[in-house]
Amino acid sequence: MDIMLSNTTLFPRPTLLPVCTVTSTSYSPATSFAPKMPFFASRSQRRAPCRSRNSPTAVGKFSITCGGITEINESQFSDTVLKSDRPVLVEFVANWCGPCRLISPAMEWVAQEYRDRLTVVKIDHDSNPKLIEEYKVYGLPALILFKNGQEVPESRREGAITKVKLKEYLDALLGSISVA
Repeated sequence: MDIMLSNTTLFPRPTLLPVCTVTSTSYSPATSFAPKMPFFASRSQRRAPCRSRNSPTAVGKFSITCGGITEINESQFSDTVLKSDRPVLVEFVANWCGPCRLISPAMEWVAQEYRDRLTVVKIDHDSNPKLIEEYKVYGLPALILFKNGQEVPESRREGAITKVKLKEYLDALLGSISVA
């Protein structure tokens, strides 16, 4: 509860929200924490909530889920995106990318709002150069929609986007692939 005085907030109470869930399928010193451990961050820390916890010493598959978005890597791309039985929206991002951080809340909203219609995954640009080259990602953030293991024509979008435009973009794409 905030302390109010003459309609002015004096001392806002920090709100802790679950941000990330780390899932590991194997044990190593780098992944010695519990398999599904929520990390919490205050609102001021939510701008870049996902930090990769991959390590050169880690063994096995490793993914980070933030809200409804799962961060995947090159080795998980085929199973998660290409072999999926539902549409997958892939977001290519980088930690140093300002526009990527800017659209992060809108992408979290998309993952929650469209969870029954599509899967949203995030791929780190710097950690996955083969995917960046294969899909010719030239600008960040980049959004690409996949269905039945293939990129949906006209689905590629690069650069920051507002929540309203993102909704229009997804509604149009999902409408076009459900008719086709």
